[in-house]
Amino acid sequence: MKVFITGTAGFIGYHLTKKLLGEGYEVLGLDNVNDYYDVRLKTDRLSDCGIYRMEQGSITKSDTDEKYSFLKADLGDSDRISDLFEKEKFDVVINLAAQAGVRYSLENPQTYIDSNITGFLNILEGCRHNGIKHLIYASSSSVYGSNTEMPFSTNDRVDNPVSLYAASKKSNELMAHTYSHLFGIPTTGLRFFTVYGPWGRPDMALFLFTKAMIEKKPIDVYNYGEMGRDFTFVGDIVEGISKLIPKIPGTSMGLKNSAQSEKVSVPYNLFNIGYGSPVKLLDFIKEIEKNLGYSAQKNLMPIQPGDVPRTWADVEDLFELTDFRPKVSVEEGVRLFIEWFKDYYRL
Repeated sequence: MKVFITGTAGFIGYHLTKKLLGEGYEVLGLDNVNDYYDVRLKTDRLSDCGIYRMEQGSITKSDTDEKYSFLKADLGDSDRISDLFEKEKFDVVINLAAQAGVRYSLENPQTYIDSNITGFLNILEGCRHNGIKHLIYASSSSVYGSNTEMPFSTNDRVDNPVSLYAASKKSNELMAHTYSHLFGIPTTGLRFFTVYGPWGRPDMALFLFTKAMIEKKPIDVYNYGEMGRDFTFVGDIVEGISKLIPKIPGTSMGLKNSAQSEKVSVPYNLFNIGYGSPVKLLDFIKEIEKNLGYSAQKNLMPIQPGDVPRTWADVEDLFELTDFRPKVSVEEGVRLFIEWFKDYYRL
C-alpha cells in the first residue's frame, strides 16, 4: 500500500513516517520545510529518515529506506499537487501539513488561509480525481472553542471557535464532509489533543518550559496556572492513525453509540485522539521539574486571546472502532521528552 503523508518533516508527520515505514508501507512525504520554527529540527527529522539533501519540486529517495521518498513542495501549488496525485497513484493520503499554532494566527492570519484552507482543497481535489481509498486529515481540539461541557465529544456542536486556527480546522471538517457527500471520498478527521513528545515543536509548552528552565529563565504560565490539558503522547497519536488506515468509512464500520450513523450514506468519520484525562498545567510543570531536578521560576499571567481554559477528549468512538486507547502517561511522556531533549542538544 502506498501512503502520501503531508507535513512529513513536522512533529507528528515525522513520527508517523517512521511508524508506517516500520510496518512495511511505501511512503512519499511532502513538506515545504518553512521557517515557522527552527528549520534545523525539521531537516534533522528528515535526515533521520535518510533524506540528506532536497531540491524544491523534486522527489528525493531516502538513502536508508528504499520505501521512503520525499518531496519539498507547497500544498498551495495546485498544479504540482495535481500532477503528483496523477503520477504517484496513492492508496491512502494522510494530510498533516498545516500552519499550526493558536497564537500565531493572531499575527499572521493569511498563512492559515493559504495552507489550511487552500492547501487542503488541493488535497481534496487530488483525492477526488484519483480514486483515493482513504483520506485521513488532522483537525484539532481547538475546534471545541468556548464549549464548556466535558469531556469534549465529536457529537457536540462546535460553532464557537475562538481563534482563526480553530476556524480553519473546522472548515477542513466541513470541506471533507462535502467531498465525502458529493464524490464518495472516504474521509476521517482527527481532532488531536495537545500532542507532546520527542522531536516536538519548539513553540509548544513542554519545549518552551524545558528550554527556559535549563537556561535558568522564568516561564510564562497563563491563566495563572489554572489551565487543564488532555496531553497526548505522540506515540499514541501515530498508533491511533495506523489503526485507522484500514478502517475505511462506509465499508467496515459500525459505531453503535455515535451520532455519526450518517456514515452509512456518507463515507465520513471524525474522532478525538486524546489521552482521555485532563492534567492541570501546574502538575505538568511539576513533572518537568522532577525530571530536571529543580524548580521553575513562574510568571503567572492572564489567559491569552484564543486560548481555552480546559480540554478533555471523549475517545470512546475511537476505542469502539479500533480497540485502541492512548496509554502513555504524562509521567512517562515527559521523561521520554526530556531524555530526547538532553540528547539532541547534547546537554
